[in-house]
Amino acid sequence: MDKKIPKVFANDVSSHGNNEGVFYSSHDNNVDLKPSYSDYIVTDTEKNINQKIRDIFNSSSYVYKADVEIKLKSGNITKRVVGKNSTHLITMDNELIPISDILDIKKK
Repeated sequence: MDKKIPKVFANDVSSHGNNEGVFYSSHDNNVDLKPSYSDYIVTDTEKNINQKIRDIFNSSSYVYKADVEIKLKSGNITKRVVGKNSTHLITMDNELIPISDILDIKKK
């Protein structure tokens, strides 16, 4: 079983790390380009208002209405939200709350 493999099938194993050199094409020796785990963690304060509203409507507990606490520019309110359009939240009482006035929103 001491057969020689033809040269066509033999790979050159002398060069390692060529994929890393291609992936980090703008490689600079002074900068660490490999991301750390903490770069992927998104805190609740970094989410914008539209993402928070989307999370409320996409939650598994939302069926038709959601009780939320809304922090507006004019103060805090607690409402039952049933829907949303492009510019407003729609409450159970058929009120329209402008999304641009919302500073923070959380599910009650």
